[in-house]
This record gives sequence, C-alpha cells and structure tokens, in this order.
Amino acid sequence: MATDPPPTLKKFCLDCGAALQTRAVAGGRRPTCPACGFILFRNPTPVGMAVAEREGQLLLIRRGNPPLQGYWAPPAGHVEIDESVEGATIRETFEEAGVKVALNGLLGVFSRADVGVVIIAYSGKVAGGQARAGEDAIEVGFFAPGALPEQPAPAEGDAVDRWFFTVIEKVTEPWRKIEA
Repeated sequence: MATDPPPTLKKFCLDCGAALQTRAVAGGRRPTCPACGFILFRNPTPVGMAVAEREGQLLLIRRGNPPLQGYWAPPAGHVEIDESVEGATIRETFEEAGVKVALNGLLGVFSRADVGVVIIAYSGKVAGGQARAGEDAIEVGFFAPGALPEQPAPAEGDAVDRWFFTVIEKVTEPWRKIEA
C-alpha cells in the first residue's frame, strides 16, 4: 500500500514554483504539480566506496561524521551530478584518506528500501599519495588480515547506521580472517 511522502519533501514545483499536491502517480503517491505536471520522484543517493589495499593491508578511515561517526570504514562518499561513480569513489578516497586509488572492479551494490542511499563498492589498490585524515575522517589506518579494529554493532542510531554497519561488515569480511 502506497503511503504519503514525508512532509519534509519539497513543497513547491522545481519547474514552475506552484504548490505541489500529493497524488497517485506512476505506482505510488508522489508530490505532483497541478500546473505543469512535474512529478517529484524520491530517488536514493548513490555513494561510491573504495575497499582498497596496500601490500595486503586494508585501508580504513575512522569516520568523523554520521553515519557511524567514530567507526572504522572504507572511504566512501556521495556521487556528484557531474561525475561517474568510479570517479566519485576515487575523489572521495583521496579527500578522506589522502591516497590515490586504482579501482579493480565492482565488489557489490548495497541498498535497502528504508534507507535513501545505494552504496556501490569497488575493490582497489592504493596507487600513491600520503595517507592522512581528510575533513571527513578522524584518522586513517592500514590493517592486516585478522587485525581489523573490533567494532560493536551500533546500539543506538537510525536505520542508516544499522544498515551501513552491515555493509561495512560485509565488504571487510575477507580481512577479518587470519590467513594460514
């Protein structure tokens, strides 16, 4: 059953400025402009993530901002309108960790219906630069297999925190094992 969109969405048409009305359109209840027909679709924000290594060690940042502020995670960030997901992943890794990364390939795509984000994770290798914490990171580290920081699942927080934690656990799982 379709529900009304959250009240925090735009109230006026992005094209003509008329007040939007919620109507049943295109299989859901969506803000629609009665004057020009504009439909406001609620689309998730794409995020690129780099699961990168250097000499067998995994690059992680300690997050300086929500979600999961203070947790260790691979560098990740929003894709801007004028860049590809791969380009955004490379840019965000440099901004957050100070290193250039060469992406090897798609690792996975992660989404959940109640979270307004889609994470596109790539495997990669650190290709240069000097590791340093950027404005979105508290610190940067490289971790050997079996030596990742212990992090409890978030006891508090919203759906984004809990979901993001499961994504981090999934993409870092190979480094949680000690190689024999």
